[in-house]
Amino acid sequence: MTGDTHDHGHDHGGGPVLTYADDSVHDRNETGHFELLADALKELSIEKGLVTATEVREYVEFFDSRGTEKGAEIIARAWTDPAYKERLLSNGTAAAAELDIPMAGAELVVVENTGSVHNVIVCTLCSCYPRTILGLPPDWYKSKSYRSRAVNEPRAVLKEFGTELPGDVALRVHDSNADMRYLVLPKRPAGTEDWPEERLRELVTRDSMIGVAPARDPA
Repeated sequence: MTGDTHDHGHDHGGGPVLTYADDSVHDRNETGHFELLADALKELSIEKGLVTATEVREYVEFFDSRGTEKGAEIIARAWTDPAYKERLLSNGTAAAAELDIPMAGAELVVVENTGSVHNVIVCTLCSCYPRTILGLPPDWYKSKSYRSRAVNEPRAVLKEFGTELPGDVALRVHDSNADMRYLVLPKRPAGTEDWPEERLRELVTRDSMIGVAPARDPA
């Protein structure tokens, strides 16, 4: 059996399966604390003349308008263009820029799912997430339960999403941070060899780019 790994070097062991709802009160309290802190920093920055209220509004509107379309564009291009795929895996930030997709100051690292390796993304400290590519993170991604269990019992977490990996498939958990964002390049579904890029985009889901699920079945 191939061992599971986490890029911060934690060991993966078994444990009780917890439900994400167990942390709902904690998550609400934690979110409220950071929202208050963010509001205070915003008001102080405006007061000091570092940014204007209009700039803040436009920045918020930009992220609120993002969905998974840009991520699907990146993945479909990589599936159909081997040279682009190579550049994407080598330097995700530069490859995203080729498609006019900004990273807002963060580095993008793209990891590929194959027949022998499966990758999952988490942010154990908070909820760092490639928002310019995937939009706003889902609530479960921000929950304390997912952030902990994705590291300690990743196979159990994947199973709850309906993804069961063979024992000989290595599972790698990648921990995002303020300076680095991860994106999973899911396996291209079988039977799509002749599909155009535009059609392939429809098979790319948010969860497949986080790594908790495969791309959609073309059937």
